[in-house]
Order: sequence, then C-alpha cells, then structure tokens
Amino acid sequence: MKPIQIGIVGVGAISGIYLENITKTFHGIEVRGVCDLIPERAQHAVDTYPIPKLYKDMYELFADPEIDIVLNLTRPYEHYEVTRQALLAGKHVYTEKPLGATLEEGQELVRLAQAQNRIIAGAPDTFLGAGIQTCRKLIDDGYIGTPVGAAAFMICRGHESWHPDPEFYYKFGGGPMLDMGPYYVTALINLLGAVESVSGMAKISFPRRTITSEPHRGEVIDVDVPTYITGMMRFASGAIGTLFTTFDVHSDSQARFEVYGSEGTLVVPDPNTFGGPIRILRPEMGRYMELPLTFGYAENSRALGLADMAAAIRSGRSPRASSEQLLHVLQVMTSFQKSSEEGKTVAIDAPFTRTPPMVCTNLTGVLDG
Repeated sequence: MKPIQIGIVGVGAISGIYLENITKTFHGIEVRGVCDLIPERAQHAVDTYPIPKLYKDMYELFADPEIDIVLNLTRPYEHYEVTRQALLAGKHVYTEKPLGATLEEGQELVRLAQAQNRIIAGAPDTFLGAGIQTCRKLIDDGYIGTPVGAAAFMICRGHESWHPDPEFYYKFGGGPMLDMGPYYVTALINLLGAVESVSGMAKISFPRRTITSEPHRGEVIDVDVPTYITGMMRFASGAIGTLFTTFDVHSDSQARFEVYGSEGTLVVPDPNTFGGPIRILRPEMGRYMELPLTFGYAENSRALGLADMAAAIRSGRSPRASSEQLLHVLQVMTSFQKSSEEGKTVAIDAPFTRTPPMVCTNLTGVLDG
C-alpha cells in the first residue's frame, strides 16, 4: 500500500523530531516535501532527510496533487491561516498546537474542514504515549476508585533566558496557557472526560521582559498576553480540576499533575512527555509506589498523532487527536481568560467524547486501523 504523503509547512526547531520519527519510526507515512519562510531551513531538511521536494512556498506545496496531509509546524499565530489555506486547497491538515490563537479561529477551521470534507487533527499527541495511556487504563479500571478531582501545574520563569527567539511566546497566540496548556488539558480530558465549565483569573505580572539569551540578548519584549493564569474546571463527570500555568515563577521543576480518586491518588507524568514515571497511593500501601508502563511509545514519539491520523484516513475511523478534541481544548484554555475578564463562570459547549485508547502492539511504528 502506498504511504500517505506528508507536506511540511514550517521547518523550525520542532520539525527535527517530527522528521526523525516520520522517516525512521512510523510506517505508512512519508515526507514528500517541505517549505519554510527561511529557505535555508527547508534546504537543510532536504539535505538531511530523504525528502524529494523543496517547495518555494506553501501554495506550491498545496498545489501538489501527491500531498495527502499538510503538517503545519508554523508559529501559533500562523496556524489559522496556514490550516485555512491548506483546507481550501483540498488537503487534510495535522497542526501543531493550538488549533488557533482564538476560539473563533478554531471554530471557523472546524466548519471549513466539514464543508471541504477534509480532516483536521493535531498536537499534542503526547496523550497517546505510554504514560498517559497507562494512566487512563488505571483510572478506567478503577485503581483509584471514582475520580473526584485533579490538579495540574506548569510553573517556569519564561523563555527569554534560554530560547533563541522567545518574543512570540509573549505575543498573540502565545502565553503559558496556549503554549503549555494544550498538554495538560488534553491529558485531563482523556483521563476524566469532557469539561462542563471553567472559571479563571489571569494577569500580566511583568509588562516588559529583557532577553538574556543569544542572539537577541539585551532586546526588550513588550508582553501582550497573560503570563499568570489559574483556573478551575468542572468536568461533566462531576470531578473538579485545577490548572495553573505561568511564565512568572521561579521553580526547580515545571510539572506537577495529580488525579484524586475515592480510593487513591495517581501521580501523572509530565504531559509534555510520552513516558513516565507513574506513581500511585492507596490507603493500604502507606506510601507512593511507581507502576510500570503498559503501553508503547515511551520515548519522544512526536508524529505519533500524525501516524494515527494516516491510519484513520485509510480505515475511515476518526483520528484520536481529532478536531473535536482540539476545539474542546481550545475553548477550555481561552475560557480561563474570558472568565477572568468577565468575572463569571464560562460554560464549555464544544462537545468532546474520548476516542478509543491505544492498542498495544509489538509492531512499533505500525498504527491500528
């Protein structure tokens, strides 16, 4: 069977792991060609990996009839227009997170995909990895009883001290919630189900930031988006969750993620990763114990969601990283700030139903149909 052909728009930092995994790990997909606003980046990808085509721009890529799926690896504020143009050209799209910089962008893209009879899927796909999939099975099988709540924290002091080009993290489409929130919200809804309503508070703690990393050392960034966001979520199941994301706080670790049940507590691994560790505490144990991972893809497996999308297209099922999931996550994230601005709880009306869990297989890189 001919592999599904992928065209990549945007060959920045995140593209490296995608290219590694598409070309070396996942079966059934191939990179046909790439393009980037910085031609040297695209040329480097073609020189490094078995990629037959280098396009002058995304429109030339979209016009290639051999391209089945456009992989959108552009910056967050560019996701909407690149995805929109790809859909208009008749392509399926797998996009990096978030789906759009606003809820309205995401809603329009989903409507357009339906009108074009095309599929959108997208990052994060870390929830398909060994860590979150094992946690899902533990919860579904009752190891902590009935879930009653959850708490997740992403704490760091921002990107200007280490990232080579950190400004976009503080502009439209950026901020800790849209940047890192997708990992946490996606994991939460795959563990606990749909969110029913949210309330939140958000602020900009430091209106200006000085870059200390190269090559922009000394430049000052005007911060346009909230960088301290905390919120509560009421799940349709009745569970209540807390989510805190910030670029304003000094901490020695970025992640803390716990799910609380009637019979125990589950410590979930960093949802920005695919693996563990996973720890559980039940009353009879007296202490936390680490549990083994019972699913595959514990290493950095970005493009796992893309490979699953390709398998879904072949078989006619829905991708696990579906547009329904992307839109639900986007509404949850943007509603925290909306709640903060309006001073009231915001209902989440974007539907979400969990897709089937991953299928355990010894054939790494081969996704179930």
